[in-house]
Amino acid sequence: MNQTNSPADIIQAIKEGKSQAYANLIGADLSDTNLKGANLKGADLRGADFRGANLSGADLQDAYLHRVQFQGCNLTDAKLEGAKLQVAMYDRATIWPEGYNYRNSGAVGPKANLSGAFLNTANLREADLTGANLRGAYLSGADLTGANLEGAALSGANLQGAFLTGAYLRNARLINVELQGADLRGADLTGASLEQLQSIAGADFTLVQGLSHETRAMLCGLSSKDLSTWNSFTRTNTAQSLGCSAENG
Repeated sequence: MNQTNSPADIIQAIKEGKSQAYANLIGADLSDTNLKGANLKGADLRGADFRGANLSGADLQDAYLHRVQFQGCNLTDAKLEGAKLQVAMYDRATIWPEGYNYRNSGAVGPKANLSGAFLNTANLREADLTGANLRGAYLSGADLTGANLEGAALSGANLQGAFLTGAYLRNARLINVELQGADLRGADLTGASLEQLQSIAGADFTLVQGLSHETRAMLCGLSSKDLSTWNSFTRTNTAQSLGCSAENG
């Protein structure tokens, strides 16, 4: 079993035709490298960085690819049977093998099907989740700072204590979501559907963009318990962050 961890050594070994099957490559930085045809079968690649890498024709069968970064990666003709891709990150520039059902692989990216997924405390900073299905997802404490959630379906999701600072939530569906303690400072909520919310107690809406007058009035009309709750992180209460007038309590 090859236990090489140095990126330079890994690349050199692959150039020499040496297998990296079942190797321990946790957290390896292999960004922008040519790994065409590499044998990484069964390798432990958790947290590895493959951004901009060429993995065309690589054997990744049964590999552990949790939290791997695949943004801009070329996976043309790669073998992914049995690979574990939970919370692996991809974007619009990622090239998947033809016919591979990446949207249902557990990976995180545009149009991913993550309905009911357990993503509590996940690091999803600046993730591209455009049009993703996150219905009923567990996102408590998740870091979605700067994430693109345009058109995402989040109905029934648990966003308690989630960090959504500067997140792009245009036209997102936030029906029946849990927003208790969520940090939404500077988020763009233009066209977002905010209905039948479970709780906004302690949610911070400071400097949110695109919140219609009607939606703001609806939020300010919720229970005084929700509106008077302070966000433990930002030290602002919900009513203040929404600019609710005193009588709305």
